[in-house]
Amino acid sequence: MDTTVLDLPAPTAVRLRRPGWRDPRLLVGLVLIAGSVALGSWAVGAAQRTVPVWVARDVLAPGDALDPDDLVLADVRLGAAADRYLRADADLPPDRVVLRTVDAGELVPVAAVGSADALAVRPVAVPLTGPASRGLVAGASVDVWWTPSGADAATADAAPADAAPRQLASALTVAEVSAPDGAFGTGGSRTVHVLVPTDDLPAVLAALAGDGVVDVVPVPGSGG
Repeated sequence: MDTTVLDLPAPTAVRLRRPGWRDPRLLVGLVLIAGSVALGSWAVGAAQRTVPVWVARDVLAPGDALDPDDLVLADVRLGAAADRYLRADADLPPDRVVLRTVDAGELVPVAAVGSADALAVRPVAVPLTGPASRGLVAGASVDVWWTPSGADAATADAAPADAAPRQLASALTVAEVSAPDGAFGTGGSRTVHVLVPTDDLPAVLAALAGDGVVDVVPVPGSGG
């Protein structure tokens, strides 16, 4: 039997062509790489960029007017949080007061500044009957107590609860500690100006106008 051998063409090897500059896949890859590099450079630059902001020179108490003399300029790195603080590259907002205590050296938050109508406290002068505590300074947190006078406590009709000291308000902010002209050091009577919430004003004012002693007690650790 004769066998016929068919001459089949040999398979041709497929060669991979090197992509040219006009290959869409190469162009898309280059665009992605360039975008990633640009985004990374922008993020690093933004993180290292400093912005001018206002810093409290001394303690700013609620109700203090926003005065450039009470502020110092500082260039700091804040990144995305820059808008949360009072920028020094813009004019100070007019007719604004401090709404909460800003400690000395603290960046002034935008939320800590507003109109006087937003204040829910009023300054009340409390005379000191004894030496001032070392922690009794502007910006400190204090409690206000009232103690009945000796005559009231000695009356036969006074109940024990009526004769005991009573707390009038808590966690109040000291706006100022003042001394009369000519008083030196701890000598002379001093007055503490505390910021009393409007809801506590009746009790505090009644205690100051009546018999007894009103004491201002600092909260430990709040006076810097």
